Amino acid sequence: MGKSLGMKKWNCIIVDDDEIDRLTAVSYAKKFDNLNIVGVFESANEALDVIANEAIDILFLDIDMPELSGFELRKKANEIPVCIFITAHPEHAVESFELETLDFIVKPIKLDRFTQTMRRIEEFMEVKHKAELFESSIGGDAIYIKEGHEQTKVKLHDILYLEALKDYTLVVTSQKRHCVLSSIGTLLKEPHFQSFVRIHRSFAVQTKFIEKKSPHDVVLNNGSSIPIGRSYKDNLNLLV
Repeated sequence: MGKSLGMKKWNCIIVDDDEIDRLTAVSYAKKFDNLNIVGVFESANEALDVIANEAIDILFLDIDMPELSGFELRKKANEIPVCIFITAHPEHAVESFELETLDFIVKPIKLDRFTQTMRRIEEFMEVKHKAELFESSIGGDAIYIKEGHEQTKVKLHDILYLEALKDYTLVVTSQKRHCVLSSIGTLLKEPHFQSFVRIHRSFAVQTKFIEKKSPHDVVLNNGSSIPIGRSYKDNLNLLV
């Protein structure tokens, strides 16, 4: 019985010109029920047709291959969300992460290291899925925030301010603080948040709620004091 890290199945391809390494990667991938191996190839050129005609979620790529390298294949298939490079040359690591690489495995491949990679893939896919759900739920004069198994409707004109919390953003109303899986920068690009002004690396406030300001902070009409970051002072001067 295969080991599963989640119910969702992801289409993957494995590309490696070394037969033993290729077979090892295939044998490990087959241990995970949520991987669907769409193709196994000994050259990057062979993989291009499948990539063009199938919806691929994950690339497992060797780097040093004749004709077309793993790096070159990744550049041609940069719309695929997850890329895992597998190579005997650790010195390639820095260059690999310039190509939106989720993980970098040094040969020989070990099962425990492959399992670690699978857990990273699952975490990434979960974050990506939640972000897509949130993006599709913004509409009208409200946003819908998933909390547990329920969706909470939050009216935009009730939001006092946004607070950045690593990859999350706190959406704060006078009644409650909601947590959204999206960066504050991403939220502020949404047309629904045009009435907010960023006054600090970690805070954006809805301008209509600003009661007063000082050189160091603003006070909202509910009494909340929000700090002003030095590099964001000009944003506020344009509005208040």
